[in-house]
Amino acid sequence: MKRTTLIILSLLLFLEPIQPTPSHKFNSIFSFGDSCTDTGNANVLAKKRSWSSYTDNLPYGMTFFRRPSNRFCDGRLIVDFLAEEFGLPYLKPYLANFAVVGATALDDTFFKQHNITTSKSPSRKSLSSQLQWFEELKPSLCQTPKECRDYFGRSLFILAQIQGNDYFIMPSSLSVERMMSYSSAIIQTIARTIKELIDQGAKTVVVAGNIPIGCQPKYLIINGKSKGHSSYDPSTGCIEKYNRLSRHHNSLLLEAIKKLRIKYRDAKIIYADIYKPIIDFIRFPQRYGFTSKPLVVCCGTSHEFNWPGREYNWDLLRQCGTPNVTACQNPSTYVNWDGLCFTEATNRYVANSWLKGPYSDPPILDAHTN
Repeated sequence: MKRTTLIILSLLLFLEPIQPTPSHKFNSIFSFGDSCTDTGNANVLAKKRSWSSYTDNLPYGMTFFRRPSNRFCDGRLIVDFLAEEFGLPYLKPYLANFAVVGATALDDTFFKQHNITTSKSPSRKSLSSQLQWFEELKPSLCQTPKECRDYFGRSLFILAQIQGNDYFIMPSSLSVERMMSYSSAIIQTIARTIKELIDQGAKTVVVAGNIPIGCQPKYLIINGKSKGHSSYDPSTGCIEKYNRLSRHHNSLLLEAIKKLRIKYRDAKIIYADIYKPIIDFIRFPQRYGFTSKPLVVCCGTSHEFNWPGREYNWDLLRQCGTPNVTACQNPSTYVNWDGLCFTEATNRYVANSWLKGPYSDPPILDAHTN
């Protein structure tokens, strides 16, 4: 990869970029995250390890790219819209695009040390692994510490919603209180990553919070009515105790960011809230053009017999991209794409709310121009 290449670590196909205004220009975007920011790393790992990535198949990519785009979405991801805003081109995916499906903030060793049996994933990589990929990429971008600081100072760094998987892979038998006891370790890992990036020259870092995991199909189905739980929030239909876990996580994350801002006054550390906009879409779906059943998955499966995920059109064993699983006709009216990540329509709303507010502190555009 040539040093002059503009690297957008998450969004990558052949489209003409929107030209940025001078005050809004970043030279590149570096993104760390999970499946909802992955633009091809899962596919790269799949080919290396002889397993298949669902994103190789339609209906993934159906809305915007009109073909499979190696994104867990019908179209563009949040980072794609951020790249468009700053006039950065879409590139072919490389392993250095850090974000990868199933990624966690914590290493597997942490879960083993705490006797937590996690679900297996052949692609799962921790935040430290992604940071190592970043280190391996650096020699192709800059040769001296000063060159690297200059290069990264003109770049936008994004720590996307990677931490959701740390909770997602924990066994459903764990209590929410025990899950909360691990939140500090997750936050410390994210904070160390922010610190390391700034120490290397990053001046603008966007840090996403956790999604409302109580609104995700896994928790709605496995821990919901089928298991006798009834702690649903009547305004959303989501399981409140798991959303409480997300709010707890986000409050700790915001506290850590505020401390880092004091230490690194020359850097812009932006808290990007994804919890509140998703809850807003679920509570008031028609206000945003979504269907009146916002928890239903667009690309899922439905059977004629009564199965646990029927209400949400989602089956863990028959997911989007596998044979005979179809997508809804109009994804733009759905919040959730495949039960794990969101639709392009949702991503567009969230990206705009991060760029201009109100769901970012401060808005990315304000932080960049100040």
